Amino acid sequence: MDKQTTIAFVIIGAILIVWLYLSSPTPQNPPAKKPGDSTLVNKTAPTNQNQNQQDQQNQQPQQQTSAATADTSVLGKAFASAKTPEEVVTIENDLVKLELTSKGGRIRRYFLKKYNTWYADKPQYVNDFYERHVQLINNDGDFNLIFVSKDGKLVNTSEASFQSNAQKGHYVLQNNDSLLISYTLPVGNGYIRKTYVFHSGNYAARCDIEMKNMANVISNYRYDVAWENGINFVEKNSVDEANYSNASAYAGDEQVIVNAKVGENSYKEFNGKVDWITVRNKYFTVAIAPLKANPDGGALIKGTEKAVGDNSGVRKYFNTSLKVPFNNSNYQKNSFLIYIGPVDYSILKSYGKNFERIVDFGSLFGLKFIIRPISEYLLLPLFVFLHNFIPNYGFVIIVFSLIIKIALHPLTRSSMKSMKKMQLLQPKIAEIKEKFKDDPQKVNKETMRLYSTYGINPAGGCLPMLLQMPILVALWGLFNVAIELRQQPFALWIHNLSVPDVIFDLGFKIPLFGINQISGLALLLGITMFIQQKMSVKDPSQQALVYMMPILFTVMFMGFPAGLNLYYFMFNLFSIAQQYYINHSHSNVELVPVKTQKKSGGMMARLMEAAEKSAQQQQAAKKKKK
Repeated sequence: MDKQTTIAFVIIGAILIVWLYLSSPTPQNPPAKKPGDSTLVNKTAPTNQNQNQQDQQNQQPQQQTSAATADTSVLGKAFASAKTPEEVVTIENDLVKLELTSKGGRIRRYFLKKYNTWYADKPQYVNDFYERHVQLINNDGDFNLIFVSKDGKLVNTSEASFQSNAQKGHYVLQNNDSLLISYTLPVGNGYIRKTYVFHSGNYAARCDIEMKNMANVISNYRYDVAWENGINFVEKNSVDEANYSNASAYAGDEQVIVNAKVGENSYKEFNGKVDWITVRNKYFTVAIAPLKANPDGGALIKGTEKAVGDNSGVRKYFNTSLKVPFNNSNYQKNSFLIYIGPVDYSILKSYGKNFERIVDFGSLFGLKFIIRPISEYLLLPLFVFLHNFIPNYGFVIIVFSLIIKIALHPLTRSSMKSMKKMQLLQPKIAEIKEKFKDDPQKVNKETMRLYSTYGINPAGGCLPMLLQMPILVALWGLFNVAIELRQQPFALWIHNLSVPDVIFDLGFKIPLFGINQISGLALLLGITMFIQQKMSVKDPSQQALVYMMPILFTVMFMGFPAGLNLYYFMFNLFSIAQQYYINHSHSNVELVPVKTQKKSGGMMARLMEAAEKSAQQQQAAKKKKK
């Protein structure tokens, strides 16, 4: 294997590492209204509804802090009524339908009206709202308060019976309606109160937490606002969904992401000002933000991974909480924004608080600051702009790939011209290798001199391709998690751009890759890659690449979303047309010696100098041996 082939395999290996790394495991602000301005609209009493949920069918139980009743008489009375019948209130606007419960004064269920479950089109669920729509809350409720009592007991309000100011019913918010509901837990001569404020046309709600005469109850000058049960898994392939799941905190103008690990608990504690905490899956998130972040606050995040039965995969579970300083006074009030909804860049950004950082655009070798600006300020705006004129996202992707190909054309043309010159230079390089076959250092020196004579940069073919890498990686991240593509059909057999376009099942798994289905777009991508390789690879010693790369990438892309495969398939088609054009328009490329000019510091000069220095060192080493 010659040096050029070795370099080619090294480059291919680097590309494969990047691909494999990437494939392993993106409303308006609530109007400021006073509680007194709230509108309470009681539309209808709730009826018997189907309570079955997808997460109850296969959800692994989440380990959580158990509710504790302290031995003090004050807390004993507060929690003695824990067996009081639970009262549930249903609240609905044009975006969500949710339930609040008197049990813990917490959020019980949260349905997103604009997002369907993966099985929503099954006949038995056509008229079943609760089975058709995504529901994000686990284990019958969340958003609890945790603190340590004066006698050292850990208290969790999740099981305590709160008293509500609202009658049991179904409240519908329309136009500019808003709704205020309070849940109060009497504690001695004081109380703990949660007041929720909901608005029409909004995924988020405000929650005010009031503490009255709790100084003789709460210890450690702190209580925690906890989201203990993570977020529900709502996609058909929940193992793939878990690959994109994580929890994070935004502290010190930086988002810190916590990932779960198999067989061990991940733990991260933050001290000081924390702007928000969040837990997310592939397309949806729960975020909690104090309306006024406290410099003496903090956060806790715990995560774990658990194996999932016969799926041969894992799921991630997270427990998050905000640490809220307790001032030990007779009265304290803290306000929070709770967002439960899609990981949609424009929606998250509209709330301020840097919520848009929840959208993960990927990274290049862990360097997010390279990829994020490309996706955030170039690719995503272009993608959204095109959809304003093209309703079908499949055609948006096709036009998008054409625009990207045109934008990258100068770099590609430069790379192809350089490679063409390198091909023309191969006979002369072969002569040098034959002439100095016993002196590798001389071969390097004369080869560098040959490059200099004809003004060829040996890295000229690779450098433009490397410059394209950040854009290609950014595109990978964008199409992999773009909620805009979720359940969006295209044409023919492609019914959902966010999942693989399966044309038939294999009935077994391909070793290493774990693929058990055949993707039509992955096959088309492999065919176009083969044609492209045939057109570009002329060296007989590299013909193995013509067959190896298309096969390898076809298998790799079998499990990728159809939207991503459609993009790369079209990109390859446009690349074939581009290569055909360049080959014919630059078919008369000739090797012409450049005029010798005295230069210093150029790349070729440095390469020549390095080759000469290496030759001198080798000669000196030989003399010492003699």
